[in-house]
Amino acid sequence: MTYALSLLDKTPLIEGETAGAALQRTVNLAQAAERLGYHRFWLAEHHDFPGLVSPAPEVFAAYLLARTQRIRIGSGGVLLPHYSPYKVAETFNLLASLAPGRVDLGIGKAPGGLPLSTKALRVLHDPARAPSFEALLDELDGFLAPPAATDGPRDKARALPVPPVTPERFLLGASPDSARQAGERGWHFVFAGHHNGDPKAIDESLNAYAKAGGTAPLLLAVAAFAAETTEEALSLTENHRVVRLTLDNGQNLNLGSEEQAAEYARQAGAASYRTEIRKPHILAGTSEQVRRELDGLHARFGIAEFVIDTPNALTSRRLASLTLLAGERPALAA
Repeated sequence: MTYALSLLDKTPLIEGETAGAALQRTVNLAQAAERLGYHRFWLAEHHDFPGLVSPAPEVFAAYLLARTQRIRIGSGGVLLPHYSPYKVAETFNLLASLAPGRVDLGIGKAPGGLPLSTKALRVLHDPARAPSFEALLDELDGFLAPPAATDGPRDKARALPVPPVTPERFLLGASPDSARQAGERGWHFVFAGHHNGDPKAIDESLNAYAKAGGTAPLLLAVAAFAAETTEEALSLTENHRVVRLTLDNGQNLNLGSEEQAAEYARQAGAASYRTEIRKPHILAGTSEQVRRELDGLHARFGIAEFVIDTPNALTSRRLASLTLLAGERPALAA
């Protein structure tokens, strides 16, 4: 079955290594992904998270664009509520001018960090005047549109430079509401299946995207790991867990440990909270077994592209896994 494979990278630290070594591993991985025939390479955004070196995907994207030749590079994604839509548009128009036809702008809504880092990022924001996420999306969309050619009076700033090919736009989410927002604006929608692999949630979101007028090819992010044998793959993934934190105000999110959950609750000033240990859904097995699962998702939901994430604990084995999953793609890329 025909579908594209792409990658999401969070630049995790292996115990004992420096940030520079982790960043160089991501560079090496992007270059290998290009050789292996992967379609896109996306960089995540996280703030003040121990073990992740990924606070500024737009900066790292520029570095990777200069060190690759064909693969599309982008954000997975820029966390828009922290920033000015105008500045985001300027930054990605600049990247798209430097590397026409290779730049992706993925947008997310989550804070991407603990409450103190969110507060620091939004230190100049007035909470009483905070625009809605949809208003931020509309503003960003307007700035990314090519400006009218006029030297006369204008009613808004221009996000220059104007690239020959505008950045491709993606909204990342795991709910029908996010899907609707993407569909109404003509953006691509990426369902975050690496966080929520529930088939019912996928189906509801993709239906909402279509009902909202979305026609772009469908993308699904998945957690996947391939090894030479089924036993090896399962032994390396079976103990992977996430901690689901629920605060007393109803907010919930996934974290990597009970310690992170407790710290998040403390910084949020929660009077109480609860946690639940969950086993995330990971497509694990030989490359043939993982590809069969991808084939099934492609057939069931019409997925045109899978964005593959790998659990942080398997960082040292990720290149081997991605090489196996690529199969015959290196020959096609060559």
